[in-house]
Amino acid sequence: MAGPADNLPQPDAIGGVPDAPFAVAPNPESVFAARAARFRALAPGHALQDYLTFLGDLSQAQNDIQHSLPEPKLPATEALERSYEFGMPPLDRGRFETDEAALAALSRLLDHAVAITMPQPAAEARDRLAHDEARRLRILREALESASAIETLADHVFASAALQVHFARLAARIDASRLKSVGVGACPCCGGPPVASLVVGWEHAHGVRYVVCALCGTYWNHVRVKCVACDSTEGVAYRSLAVESDAAESDPSAGGKKDRSEVDVVRAETCDRCRCYVKIMQQHLVPEIDPVADDVATLGLDLKVREAGWARAAFNPYLLGY
Repeated sequence: MAGPADNLPQPDAIGGVPDAPFAVAPNPESVFAARAARFRALAPGHALQDYLTFLGDLSQAQNDIQHSLPEPKLPATEALERSYEFGMPPLDRGRFETDEAALAALSRLLDHAVAITMPQPAAEARDRLAHDEARRLRILREALESASAIETLADHVFASAALQVHFARLAARIDASRLKSVGVGACPCCGGPPVASLVVGWEHAHGVRYVVCALCGTYWNHVRVKCVACDSTEGVAYRSLAVESDAAESDPSAGGKKDRSEVDVVRAETCDRCRCYVKIMQQHLVPEIDPVADDVATLGLDLKVREAGWARAAFNPYLLGY
C-alpha cells in the first residue's frame, strides 16, 4: 500500500487520478456484510461495545434479507433521462414513494431482528413496528423527511436501516457513469447528505477522496482540502482525538516522523468559513474502514469538535440523539 510512514498520503495533501470516476454505485450484496464485520471488529473493549455489537448484527440482517426482497421500482425511463441530462438526483429522496420493496425491507428486517440482542428501547420499537403496518408505512416516510418527526429514536434506527437497503438496491441499478454534481454536499444519486468522506486505495484511484451518501451509499468524488459542506478551500484544518495542537493538525508532518500505527485514520475536516465539519477516513491505510461503522465508533471525535464550536454537516441515523 505504501512506503515509509512519513511518505504516506495525508488528508491535506491534494492528489487524485484524472480518470477516476465521479460517482461509484454501491454494491448492496457486499456492503452490509462488510459493515457488519467492521462493527464487530470495533466493538470489543469499546465504550460503545454493546451498541456497536447491536449495529453489527443489524447490518448483518440488512445483508441477509436482500435475497428475499421484491425487485425495487426505479423511476420511469423518461424521468431518469431528464435527471441525467439536467444534473438532478435520479432517486430524489424528496419524491420517495413507499412501494412493496421498501415495505418488505422493513418487515423482513424486523423479522430478522427478533434474534438480535438489543437495548430495551430498540426491542420495544421492534415490537411496535412489527405489529402495526400503518406505523411502518408512516415511519418510513418520516425517516426521510425529518429526524424530529420520528416518535422515538429507536423507530428511526430500524426505518433508516431498511431505507439504506432499499436505496442501495436502487442505486446499484442506476447508471453511475451518468451522474453529475447536484449541489454542494448532496449525493448525486438521491440528493441526501453525506455520512463521511474516504481517501480510497482502489486500483486506478489510489489516494482519491470520495464522499459517501448516508442513505443510498453512492460515492462521489470531492477534491481534498475543500469543505464538503460549503466548498471553501480556505480555513480548512484537520482535527483528531490524538493530535491536540492546530499546528500539528494542519501540518501532519509536524512533530517528527510517526510509526504507521500512530497515523490517525479518522479525522474531522473543519471549515472556518461555515463552521462545519465532516469526517475524513484513510481507507487506503485501513481497507476495512466503513464510513458508517467508523463514524459511530469515533463519536468521541464528534464530541470534541462540537465542543470547539463546529457543527456536524454529515448525517448518520445511528448517531441521532448524540
